[in-house]
Amino acid sequence: MSHAAERKEATDAFIADARHIAGEGEMTRTRLDRIKERLMEIAARPELWGEDDFPAPSPEEKQNRYFIADDPSGLTLYLNVMQPGKVIPPHNHTVFACIAAVEGAEQNKVYERVDDGSVPGKADLKLRAEVDLRPGNALAMMPDDIHSVVIEGTDVIRHLHFYGQPLESLDQRISYDLEAGTCKVMDIGAKTRK
Repeated sequence: MSHAAERKEATDAFIADARHIAGEGEMTRTRLDRIKERLMEIAARPELWGEDDFPAPSPEEKQNRYFIADDPSGLTLYLNVMQPGKVIPPHNHTVFACIAAVEGAEQNKVYERVDDGSVPGKADLKLRAEVDLRPGNALAMMPDDIHSVVIEGTDVIRHLHFYGQPLESLDQRISYDLEAGTCKVMDIGAKTRK
């Protein structure tokens, strides 16, 4: 079986399992952890996510995001291929999300918002955890969870990103500036490739 056929089989099974888990009721961290475990299973097959099918971006571009699979319910899977030096400021997703490493490491910082949100455009965050996201582990986030990403080192990374809705539809995500203590609606970032 070709890598493309194996990838389709694996992603179809993952999307079906995620749909089943999400359909059990309101999303909880326990349910999301079950989806994360399934995502880690397909991320553990690097031969499905290689350079031939998903080329790395140029060093100037920093990021290629590839559409992998979706479901009529909105569940969507992407592959992010990023160059060292890519930095994504603290942000939320407004839907549940999971990230699983295929190759390479990204440094994630997870924050909690400590102000009450009563002053528009102002926000204070407190560091809650640091996650070294590399093959064999993953990160699951509820809609209001906040994280930042830094790609260090010298190697291109490949990580699967799974969202409860297509990333392109998430137009109310919030980006945070830690130094300024501010927040604003986040730009979509890299354009998704099919």
